[in-house]
Amino acid sequence: IKELQSVSEFLHFSCTSEDINNLSYALMLKEAREKILIPNFQKISDSLVDMAHDYSNVSMLGRTHGQPATPTTLGKEVANFQYRLKRQMKRIENTEILGKMNGAVGNYNAHIVAYPTVDWYNLTKNFIDEKLDLTFNPYSTQIEPHDFIAELFNGVERYNTIMIDFCRDFWSYISLGYFRQKVVKGEIGSSTMPHKVNPIDFENAEGNLGLANAVFHHLATKLPISRYQRDLSDSTVLRSIGVGCAHSVIAYNSVLKGTNKLVVNIEKIEQDLNNSWEVLAEPIQTVMRRYDVPEPYEKLKELTRGKEINKDVMVNFVSTLDIPDDAKEQLLQLTPSNYIGIADKLAKSSNVEH
Repeated sequence: IKELQSVSEFLHFSCTSEDINNLSYALMLKEAREKILIPNFQKISDSLVDMAHDYSNVSMLGRTHGQPATPTTLGKEVANFQYRLKRQMKRIENTEILGKMNGAVGNYNAHIVAYPTVDWYNLTKNFIDEKLDLTFNPYSTQIEPHDFIAELFNGVERYNTIMIDFCRDFWSYISLGYFRQKVVKGEIGSSTMPHKVNPIDFENAEGNLGLANAVFHHLATKLPISRYQRDLSDSTVLRSIGVGCAHSVIAYNSVLKGTNKLVVNIEKIEQDLNNSWEVLAEPIQTVMRRYDVPEPYEKLKELTRGKEINKDVMVNFVSTLDIPDDAKEQLLQLTPSNYIGIADKLAKSSNVEH
């Protein structure tokens, strides 16, 4: 183009390729965060808020070490994940996206020689801060040191790790029979077992989240390291940024697909609660402590540990306790279904909202 011939030597003026590339990657990451990651995070958050509220009063047997434990509610367990994920989403949103444009080793060497009267520091700062809406990094070598990319991907990796925890828990709840899955017409659960309705969405999500985290972890630990004023080892791995994001998005869609298929099996949940009266050993021995009954823990351990306990056993035990009548009546009113603390309130609190 004739009009550009006179200024063609000013294209890429005093710039190393990294002055261009680091800003390009920064803008891509900014757009990916704003248009892809955060919207997906919000969809998941909204889905979990609805589940937490809908299931807030569904009492459920807790499990520690895989064994029956103090009851909770299904909604509260969903709320646990929603709160954790939303906290990570905020950290990811607040991660600064940095950029630099200061030449071959970060000192504006060639710029100053060519135009010594230009305030290159503030010129490039204003361009990055104002024109590109990034955060100016005043200290770099030839490359922007990529610490912000590590911060961003460490955040997404943590988010994904929590999602893996969610997938495994809900896979397990399906296995326990606490959820049924809506049958999808035409879907095949097994090539030899026609009856199967497998939790494939949570399994697919777990696999893709693992792949994404493997990429993010390598990027976060490799990119901040560059020999002297630069080497090219960052360049080859930066090309894999999209791989980690893509596997993450596939996983997020699978999670949403899986949660939309869930149908609570109230009958099975209540059955497990009614078969686990031993979980009331905790409140009984705690109240015994309050009223100075000797060896409360030991007595409940002797009564319940490793044994099948039903309502009659617990009622008979409480009836013999030397405690005030009102305290005894309070214990007699307890069941595995109503021994939930404030789980139902926590599931619907202001911390769990859209």
